Amino acid sequence: MLFNSYLFVFIFFPLCLLGYYGLLYVKKPEAARIFLTLMSLWFYGYFNLSYLLIMVGSILFNYIFHLLLSKYPDKRLMILAVAGDLGVLFYFKYFDFLLSTLNGVFGTAFLLRGILLPLGISFFTFQQISFVVDTYRGEVKDCKFWDYALFVAFFPQLIAGPIVNHGEMLPQFRRVGQEKCRWEQIAQGFGLFILGLAKKVLLADTFGAGVDYGYDNLALLGRMDAVLVIVSYALQLYFDFSGYCDMARGIGKMLGIEIPVNFDSPYKATNIVEFWKRWHITLNRFFTKYVYIPLGGNRRGQARMYLNLMIVFLLSGLWHGAGWNYIVWGAMHGVLYVITRFWQRQIKNDINVMGDGTENIAIRLRAGRRIVTVLSQILLFVYVSVAWVYFRAQDIAQANRLLAVAFKGKMQKISLDLAECFQLDEFWYVLKVLHLDRMDYSRYILMAVILAAGLYLAMVGPNAAQRMEKARYRAGSAAVLAVLMVWSILTFSGVSTFLYFNF
Repeated sequence: MLFNSYLFVFIFFPLCLLGYYGLLYVKKPEAARIFLTLMSLWFYGYFNLSYLLIMVGSILFNYIFHLLLSKYPDKRLMILAVAGDLGVLFYFKYFDFLLSTLNGVFGTAFLLRGILLPLGISFFTFQQISFVVDTYRGEVKDCKFWDYALFVAFFPQLIAGPIVNHGEMLPQFRRVGQEKCRWEQIAQGFGLFILGLAKKVLLADTFGAGVDYGYDNLALLGRMDAVLVIVSYALQLYFDFSGYCDMARGIGKMLGIEIPVNFDSPYKATNIVEFWKRWHITLNRFFTKYVYIPLGGNRRGQARMYLNLMIVFLLSGLWHGAGWNYIVWGAMHGVLYVITRFWQRQIKNDINVMGDGTENIAIRLRAGRRIVTVLSQILLFVYVSVAWVYFRAQDIAQANRLLAVAFKGKMQKISLDLAECFQLDEFWYVLKVLHLDRMDYSRYILMAVILAAGLYLAMVGPNAAQRMEKARYRAGSAAVLAVLMVWSILTFSGVSTFLYFNF
């Protein structure tokens, strides 16, 4: 079931809200939590019943090990549980990738099984690995089964994250029924959901149409076409992922649950280190706690620290997808991250050597600081957008072809067919009313407007959470949200699934 579907908006979530708050009203908090768990299982099972069986089996498997580790904190038990989780993930996500790699390298003829990847398996697997490891470390105490099942299956964050931890969610579930319903929080959650929905169906899917055309017609693209496709995918992924995160947090707020921020305007970052503090925050947190630190972190010298960072980014690439193109994407981020960390350490050392005189230097350079910041932001966006090509492409060869066209292709005006992908019917009608459709370049007007709006919202303007925090619930705000909601719902028939469902 999708957030951006008639079933979710008009049936599932209204029933969820009525049932949940109805049980709380009659003072049945335990029943309310169980009801929320069952609704979450319905939400996940709607995609495919076999997916539900896999997830329920995973929940039972990990909860049994939680009980065992609570009584017998044996490292071997913990390793067995983690190995079981990773084994299931490997089978569904990487088994065919391994066979195809062996076939390519050694000339074997292993038959690929065409295994269907269960939605969200990477998210709920990592979430449960962190729970089991923290149980072994003694950080989890006395977790009831239904609380654990809700922790794993809670539908707003089940399919595409964030990867939550027990410390931020279980206490909230246990407090259900102890706090009064706050209408301001529900209103804020509703507004956040609408803004996230608009990001997804009005912006992400519009950019996605251009991206799909570009990747399906590489041979027809000129240099400007290729650049537009690359930038469009960077914006599609931004609005798709941030839109989902906003909707998830909005749904959580309406249920009285605070889901952690997983996405904080990453294209406003001026370096790759800051980018990864803003993009997929909880995945970065997971790898830091359960991979980077156990590998030694920065405690074993600079060379080992840089190696550990590269390992983390290569694993991050592999986590996102079973393909060498994802590993290249991870390596590109890792290399720039290591270079940036090295540069930052050198700058810090130089400042320490220079002493108090740096304050006067900073004052003299203040006038140019804004220019440097803007240039850094733009250059980082270009680098990240190029890296996204490997993330989106079917393989490395396709990514290289698109980049070759972008850097060495024929200079020509943007293809009219590509520009057509940005022609929203409702806006095209406005152009007709204003008689702008008679202009020679009328088909490019909407494309330029949508591209400019996307870049502004992603790189300059406040994000949805910031807008809702400052929102005043007046007639004007209500009218804007109502228009966005109706507009978004009217476009449901033409939208796609969320990109991160694939990971």
